[in-house]
Amino acid sequence: MWRVTVNDTCVGSGMCAAIAAGYFRLGEDEQSHPVYPEVTPNDAVRDAAASCPMEAIVVTDTSTGEAVNP
Repeated sequence: MWRVTVNDTCVGSGMCAAIAAGYFRLGEDEQSHPVYPEVTPNDAVRDAAASCPMEAIVVTDTSTGEAVNP
């Protein structure tokens, strides 16, 4: 499993929600939020993290605690 978080450097560009709509949403605070705190490893989440202009999306492997590189 992967743990998905979005840190406070998010500027709400919406790239992640466009790329991985089932995994990210823009909140009323105009920042991105993960729909689920933990997800099965998948390319959509990895692509969304790689596309974030602020590198605000952090994906961590729950079994190792290591960052998943986008």
